[in-house]
Amino acid sequence: MKKYYLLLLSSFSLFINAQTDCDDANYYLVSAYSHVKDAYDSHNVSHLKYYSNRSLEAIKLFKNTLGHCDCEAAINLADKAVDLLVKVKGAGTWEDGRFYVKRARDLSKESVIEIDKCSVSTIKNDDDATESNVLAELQNKQLKLIQQQKILKQKEAEIKAKLTLQQKKELQQKKETLLLSFKSSIATTIKTYNETLNSTGCQYELISPIKSFEEGYNATKDLKTHYISYLKTLAANYTIQLNQCHP
Repeated sequence: MKKYYLLLLSSFSLFINAQTDCDDANYYLVSAYSHVKDAYDSHNVSHLKYYSNRSLEAIKLFKNTLGHCDCEAAINLADKAVDLLVKVKGAGTWEDGRFYVKRARDLSKESVIEIDKCSVSTIKNDDDATESNVLAELQNKQLKLIQQQKILKQKEAEIKAKLTLQQKKELQQKKETLLLSFKSSIATTIKTYNETLNSTGCQYELISPIKSFEEGYNATKDLKTHYISYLKTLAANYTIQLNQCHP
């Protein structure tokens, strides 16, 4: 429904505004509104900030392509939306960011309405234009719009893939850090057990502290659960050896 609305709104603007100074600006403003809607519909702070930034960049392109499109009402509304979208980047939580996004979404929608009004007001009749020429121009513009949307979708897919890869890397780094912490703790525990056995006259070396822990770990299991199980085994072995030395 969202994609249909974007295409319908953009096509309608092109239809009533063939070859006016507001065409390109209109396209970027509609794109900005689409992205801020995606931000509002997102379910986590990362996607919310990502789509908010996409909307912010689209508004910048809108302002850069205004040319002779004199539409102060749309510009003022877009500037207010920018002020809100800039604040999203510093939002600490999803709820805080969504507060700014909601207001920016409403302002962007109003801005789209205003630039459509400006487009209508700047239409110039061309007595030499025939119906077939107008239709061909509209078809060319629609094709251009579809191609631009395809490029945007490809870029969006690439960014999503990079975000997913980055999240996997961060998860792996956390896991490796936790593994090192557990290995260090196990080494300290075994050293303490051995020193205690030696101090009581028991000459016995416990199982290898690091290699055994890594070999016994199954990647499908929770690392913390395996760590606790390993500690229990160490404690049981320590108790057995202590009892054997001092029955």
